[in-house]
Amino acid sequence: MSKKKVAMVIGAGDATGGAIAKRFAKEGFMVACVRRNAEKLTPLIEEIEAAGGTAIPFGCDARKEDQVVDLVEKIEIEIGPIEVLVFNIGANVPSSIFDETARKYFKIWEMGCFSAFLCGREVALRMRDRGRGTILYTGATASMRGAANFAAFSGSKHGLRALAQSMSRELGPLGIHVGHVVVDGAIDTDFIKTNFPERYALKDQDGILNPDHIADNYWHLHNQPRDAWTFEIDLRPWSEKW
Repeated sequence: MSKKKVAMVIGAGDATGGAIAKRFAKEGFMVACVRRNAEKLTPLIEEIEAAGGTAIPFGCDARKEDQVVDLVEKIEIEIGPIEVLVFNIGANVPSSIFDETARKYFKIWEMGCFSAFLCGREVALRMRDRGRGTILYTGATASMRGAANFAAFSGSKHGLRALAQSMSRELGPLGIHVGHVVVDGAIDTDFIKTNFPERYALKDQDGILNPDHIADNYWHLHNQPRDAWTFEIDLRPWSEKW
């Protein structure tokens, strides 16, 4: 078993999730990078290793209980104790309430909320026995207020925030720090660059969020002393209305 502590990043994508994985790897963590398709993690793993870090890719559909249970067990037995869980699945799919289908609404809830419960529960069971650990959930503007055409996403993110609040109150006395990060604004991604060029043009003015700077806040939350834990932090560019 590795002597390194493990940071498990669910939704280690090309922007925020990948930046968080790289940040914890930089600090000496063995990073378990998780996506539904493990092959898509290859560029991220190569980048982390090129920088001197260590990371292992895992494929897992976080909506499936058996897959999550098996994944956490495998990491704990074969790699090391999960000291940090970062849940970063987005599920941002807009739709008018008139066009929304029951199937798609349910899937978005599964991705953004139910899977967060499964991952949090399984990791918390191990952290409880050790009396320590950090669980961080990625929220969004939709965590705080619903917007037109985002009923499913808002419902999912509201549910995620409630889950995090409940877990924080229950697990805090057990030595487990649970936090919720509200990312309120456009992030520097290819999606924003392609679909919202006028917003992306604000990058040079610090008008969109830098994934590396978001990741710095996750690292800060993990390192907070127990007498001054933060449950919720919101991150937005200076120009973002709120």
